Amino acid sequence: MEKALATTVFESLASGVRLDIYRLLVKAVPDGMVAGEIGAALALPPTNLSFHLKAMTHAQLVTVVQEGRYQRYRANLGLVQDLIAYLNAECCAGHPEQCAETAQASICPGRN
Repeated sequence: MEKALATTVFESLASGVRLDIYRLLVKAVPDGMVAGEIGAALALPPTNLSFHLKAMTHAQLVTVVQEGRYQRYRANLGLVQDLIAYLNAECCAGHPEQCAETAQASICPGRN
């Protein structure tokens, strides 16, 4: 992942509404949700929802497919997994395979 894309994704998720939308769509994997369902679930007016979904689509956080007169949105899980890998790429002096051990040790300091 490139730094510019990572920055775009973080900027998009910095909005509480967009974070709520993404988390809702993660629950709906693999089917996704049409815009009206998202708006109803989060009590968002259509114009507000449209603004946020457009920004999330631009940031590649969600994909959209036209289904007749509806648009179905799905969370782009692969992008977020790539973002996590990008963040952790330099973990443990460039040995990310050791990250699980380091994370476990920080959760349970008495364990080795």
